[in-house]
Amino acid sequence: MSANSSSSAGQLLWQGPVCISWKPDMEGAVYHLASCILLLGFMAGSGVYGCFYLFGFLGTGYLCCVLWGWFHACGLDILLWSFLLAVVCLLQLAHLVYRLREDTLPEEFNLLYKTLWLPLQVPLQTYKEIVHCCEEQVLTLAMEQTYAVEGETPINRLSLLLSGRVRVSQDGQFLHYIFPYQFMDSPEWESLQPSEEGVFQVTLTAETECSYVSWPRKSLHLLLNKERYIARLFSALLGYDISEKLYTLNDKLFAKFGLRFDIRLPSLYHVLGPTTPDAEPGSEKEEEEAHMPAVSPQAVATAAQQMPPCSPPPAATNLPAPPSRARMSRPDSGLLGEDSTSLVLEDFEEVSGSESFMDYRSDGEYMR
Repeated sequence: MSANSSSSAGQLLWQGPVCISWKPDMEGAVYHLASCILLLGFMAGSGVYGCFYLFGFLGTGYLCCVLWGWFHACGLDILLWSFLLAVVCLLQLAHLVYRLREDTLPEEFNLLYKTLWLPLQVPLQTYKEIVHCCEEQVLTLAMEQTYAVEGETPINRLSLLLSGRVRVSQDGQFLHYIFPYQFMDSPEWESLQPSEEGVFQVTLTAETECSYVSWPRKSLHLLLNKERYIARLFSALLGYDISEKLYTLNDKLFAKFGLRFDIRLPSLYHVLGPTTPDAEPGSEKEEEEAHMPAVSPQAVATAAQQMPPCSPPPAATNLPAPPSRARMSRPDSGLLGEDSTSLVLEDFEEVSGSESFMDYRSDGEYMR
């Protein structure tokens, strides 16, 4: 029984029905057109646009098969199967269009992704979670409108500037600018733990019409605790942003005194004060915009002469107790005088404290 069935299957497989006669005429042009379109469709690539290419050509090819089955083949089965396959391809195209419209971001967030997140190879789906945390809202600031007031505004959000320019000041003293695609309150964000509360120590004022996005503090902390990859992204971006602000202050000191200081000094801010009580606030803004104005060699030599030379460390035995000294809040002159210079050097000695740190020389350079 089994031998007979296997033999009959072999006959059907290897000795199938032979065509009694071949058609003398070839199929019409519609059939060949459908075959060429289907061939092009199966050459599609991957990705979303590859799917558009694939189902677009397949749907067109099966529609041509429907026409061929209706006008030339005159076969109901050919007509129905071709029509069913064409409908499936069209439905797949409609689904792709719907997915694309659903995944489309507003123009501002799309530009933010291409500028800030795409160079870091952040997946689009991850970026959508970040955007969803800020509720896809773009906030605005009018000219001379304050984003935060020193000692009053609570630290309850993290904001990123999209357009415009923001001025940062403390005690009425201009510090630096915030430009597009920089965080507006990164130092305040890093200065507090998630459970702590605080207020701004600087005032942020919009110099032009500005737009920005803002993440609520609690919502962003929940997202960072949930997604470790996003937490590492924000840690890297915030660290880079804070270092840029510190180096901006260091460049301001170089433009003001002709000397470059170590940004680790605790009293770095004390030498950023106004030169005189009647100093104009616009003068330091011009220095900030100029970034590094030319400094005469005479001023550098004068400041270097005023700086006391570094003495070698005393012996380790019989060290006298260091005398208490009162610290000046800010220098009183426009040049780097002896008082402010010695104050900065004394603080640097406290920070370094060991021979492994770099020593500061009087010519503004560092040496091991």
